Amino acid sequence: MRRAFGVFVIWAGGMVLLATLFFGVAEAYRYWQMPVADKPVPVVVERGETMRDVAASIHAVNPVLPEAVIYWTARFRGQARAIQSGEYEIAAGERLGPLLDRMASGDVIEYSLTIPEGVTARRFLEIVAGAPRIERTLEDISPDGVIEALELPVDHLEGWLYPDTYRYPAGTTDRQLIRRAHRLMREHLEAAWAERDDDLPIETPYEALILASVIERETAISEERGEVAGVFVNRLQRGMRLQTDPTVIYGMGDDYDGVLLSKHLRQDTPYNTYTRDGLPPTPIALPSKASLVAATRPTETDALFFVADGSGGHHFSRTLQEHNRAVLRWRAHQRGEAVAQ
Repeated sequence: MRRAFGVFVIWAGGMVLLATLFFGVAEAYRYWQMPVADKPVPVVVERGETMRDVAASIHAVNPVLPEAVIYWTARFRGQARAIQSGEYEIAAGERLGPLLDRMASGDVIEYSLTIPEGVTARRFLEIVAGAPRIERTLEDISPDGVIEALELPVDHLEGWLYPDTYRYPAGTTDRQLIRRAHRLMREHLEAAWAERDDDLPIETPYEALILASVIERETAISEERGEVAGVFVNRLQRGMRLQTDPTVIYGMGDDYDGVLLSKHLRQDTPYNTYTRDGLPPTPIALPSKASLVAATRPTETDALFFVADGSGGHHFSRTLQEHNRAVLRWRAHQRGEAVAQ
């Protein structure tokens, strides 16, 4: 009798254990199927946080979802020590399992900033300084200050940062983003220089960078960049001055108020290509990949001149006479007059 009773107790205990286990699994399954949030919600995992800290952060988003379920689910799935730090967005209707998968893979929120082609290095640094969720580590955000702080192997920062749209997670430092832009520019310049034409009147990659920056400032039309480069190459080969307004403007610095007058073309600065031969001493802007390619593989052309045509592009001329007629048409266009072609 006692033996039978003992067997019954063991059986009953087993049934209770099974029922408890079944109930626990059913409850866990219910929580696993429950949306963590009904609308997009950010959650941050700081460096050094434990899985219990992460569980508490997720629980704060949805108090109905127990911390213990979150913690033990991660343990059960082998993800308790795999969660990566960063800022995540819990999607509307997202369940716990997929959320933990994304946290373990580091699928963090990414921000972006766009550096327009043709801006200056100083403007690049201003955009970085104002970008969201960038960690500021540089006390001096000036071009010279950045060169010193990052120990960049350049004397002048202009031209050495690649204009692009950069995506980055929260906590990216200003140093990291600037180094990334510098590395990309060096890579694109090296690639363009390696494929350069043989008979160019430039001798170094840096001269190609300078020429590319002038091309970038002269035209925003991709189809024209090669021909603009061809004009500049022709002029350099013939010993003609480049005579390009953007270099004059760059040399004026803060004195430029948006209006370029003929007297400015006569005022000598190291960047005035109306008064000085050859290329300016440094780049004058951040060139695009297309301008780097144009500078190293210019379009073959007989043109020696170009001027705006009033439609956003330029008219290219082989002779000074033809160019002067194009200049008259451009000036008439500026005055709103009609001129015979």
